[in-house]
Amino acid sequence: MAGTDCCRWDGVRCGHGSGRVTSLDLGGCGLLSSELDPSIFSLTSLRYLNLAMNDFNYSKLPSTGFERLTELTHLNLSTSLFSGTVPASIGRLTNLVSLDLSYANEFRDHYDYGYEYSNPQYHLAVPGFKTLIANLMNLRELRLGFVHMPSDGADWCHAVAIDGFEAFRPAYVMHFDISFNMLEGQIPLPQQSITLDYSNNMFSSIPVNISTPLQYLITFRASRNNLSGSISESFCTPRLKILDLAYNYLSGSIPSCLMEGTNALQVLNLKRNKLRGELPYNVSKNCMLEVLDFGDNSIKGQLPRSLAACTDLEVLDIGNNQISDYFPCWMSTLARLQVFVLKSNRFFGQIEHYSTKDMHSCEFPSLRILDIASNNFSGSLRESWFLSLYSMVVKTANETMTMEYTDASQVYQVATIITYKGLDVSISNILASLVFIDISNNAFHGSIADAIGELVLLNVLNLSHNSFTGPIPSLLGHLTLLEVLDLSSNELSGEIPKERALLDFLTTLNLSYNNLVGRIPEPPHFMTFTNSSFLGNDGLCGPPLSKVCSDATTPSVVSHHSSKNSVDIVMFLFAGLGFGLGFAVAAVVTWGIPIRKRS
Repeated sequence: MAGTDCCRWDGVRCGHGSGRVTSLDLGGCGLLSSELDPSIFSLTSLRYLNLAMNDFNYSKLPSTGFERLTELTHLNLSTSLFSGTVPASIGRLTNLVSLDLSYANEFRDHYDYGYEYSNPQYHLAVPGFKTLIANLMNLRELRLGFVHMPSDGADWCHAVAIDGFEAFRPAYVMHFDISFNMLEGQIPLPQQSITLDYSNNMFSSIPVNISTPLQYLITFRASRNNLSGSISESFCTPRLKILDLAYNYLSGSIPSCLMEGTNALQVLNLKRNKLRGELPYNVSKNCMLEVLDFGDNSIKGQLPRSLAACTDLEVLDIGNNQISDYFPCWMSTLARLQVFVLKSNRFFGQIEHYSTKDMHSCEFPSLRILDIASNNFSGSLRESWFLSLYSMVVKTANETMTMEYTDASQVYQVATIITYKGLDVSISNILASLVFIDISNNAFHGSIADAIGELVLLNVLNLSHNSFTGPIPSLLGHLTLLEVLDLSSNELSGEIPKERALLDFLTTLNLSYNNLVGRIPEPPHFMTFTNSSFLGNDGLCGPPLSKVCSDATTPSVVSHHSSKNSVDIVMFLFAGLGFGLGFAVAAVVTWGIPIRKRS
């Protein structure tokens, strides 16, 4: 606009004295455009250009123009819906220090991204890497996640791992991301890197001697590849903070040095491999772990009591293994533990408010996600134990925040996978406002504690496939945020409480195969449930069941004044589950889309 000082605009910085624009940061501004405005190439003093997280409607980048920005050091076009070929003119920006063309979109949360990858409509493609990067001698950060690799892509990746490669010296590439491609063979390891992301490829192996390349490494991500063999002890470095090797075919035991030695590990994710043996026994007293995920392996033995030294632990997932132990009340000393997944193991015994075995209380003040389904737990669950789950009773200051773990350049969000009607469904992050309890498929008995009605933040409650008796507590009507309730396959008796029908947010209800009697409540919202929610209760009558109530049957109609104006799409994913929820049933800790820090 004529007569205005553009140097005062948001996102614009100018050089002192010259008044020329040197920095243009429009990342995440919600720009909508059918093309990149060519006038941007007239800003020939630009050093920093950030157009990330905008919508350019899958338009193609101009073939010429970038070569005019000769002073550019940082170029970020990630997640802005560009398509087509990366112009060769970008390869002439010899002062580039950081180049980010990666593409994080809805496809990156899906397992099968082959169609989207092969269709150039959805992302950028690089015709020849050697041509693109041959002159980028100052490059320190290269991010090409979900950028289509040419046929020579794998060869180039191996070439950059060789110290002294004449056309390009990768020894100084500190941040390297080629995730979400179809690269095969051995993982390349550039020298002296700080963050490496090879996730969602088809790599089959890691070099044997990796001590030297990894000596400065902070983050190594290679989840969802075809990696096999054992986990190298070379990963036990003093600087490594995040190690993610989930969803591979790695075998053998877990190197003890990952947990017993002196290291800086904060995140260790080895989910869904073929690991065996026992967990390292002598966990370091200086343990810095915040996330520990060994789920879906074949690990045996007991939980090492030395895990109590990991006082920063927030997420522990050992689901779907062969651990044989009693309920670890001793872990109640981990005051920050929020996600606790023990499902599908061989745990046994009772859960008490105070454990005489451990000489510990069983209070977990920060717990939001508890999944102990499919074990051999027994006994009754006391009121006091439920009341000790304080974070399910009172809202906390960070209730709308995601669980994030940072390294030198990225933020990683914890995500979950739920088993939904027999299929794995991914949820991109865990919000602190989502609260779950799944104790299904055990041998608990006695009445359902009224104290559950005090856990007013609960979204999902699954008590199915136990031996609970007595009536459904009317205090469950206090759980106004509850969306999924599964009490099926127990021995509950009496009528369905009228209060139960007032829960507006309830999307899934399963009361089947109990001994319930009387008329099914008939408010409009309650009538959305199908007959499968009530089957196996011979004493129930009324819609949606075909059994007609007699005049003598006590009506259970309640007034219903409020209406549900919106549906939370995240929780809608849980509708119809009823087969073992918790850290949403499969209780998987995985890693979501990396989000770049803004400079």
